[in-house]
Amino acid sequence: MIVSFTGAQSTGKTTLLNLIKEGNPYLDSIDEVTRRIKREFNLPINEDGGDITQSMIMADHIANVYRKPCGDLLLDRCALDGVVYTHWLYNKGKVSKHVLTWAQKIYNQLVDKYDVIFYTSPDDVPLVDDGERSIDVDFRKEILELFEIYISALVFTDRADNIYTVRGTVDERMTFIKKVLDKKKIDIKI
Repeated sequence: MIVSFTGAQSTGKTTLLNLIKEGNPYLDSIDEVTRRIKREFNLPINEDGGDITQSMIMADHIANVYRKPCGDLLLDRCALDGVVYTHWLYNKGKVSKHVLTWAQKIYNQLVDKYDVIFYTSPDDVPLVDDGERSIDVDFRKEILELFEIYISALVFTDRADNIYTVRGTVDERMTFIKKVLDKKKIDIKI
């Protein structure tokens, strides 16, 4: 089973992921693709990304889905994130139409392969500077709008049965995540 977190920057994804990893030390997990791309290849991310950055991010999302983990796989981000940020960069003239089209094609091929996607609501989480994520309020707002567009499109086409919005305090979020994983019979301890 593949379980992923998705959402704009500073919406609690990594906090939840780390709590799950603490209780599941042998769980196969992959930390956020974007920050790794920045660190390993010194490529710009967030508002400064471009064709190369977004192409590498989408390629990593492909690789993540086709990994052969020993059991369940937990991801901090998925192809939905990749296409949303690529679309934002395209809207700002920083990514070519070709890369956006490719990202959308990859996203459409991968989105159904995730057994569960937890979309972390921004409502209960303040925008915090961690030294890597963008803290630009307008950027975050525009990213959130794009997430809503892509998720609404999935709902409209009856392809959203694997997406769950997570809200509330950390404890409320973890309780909700546990209910979803239990319902889906995914053996991850919460």
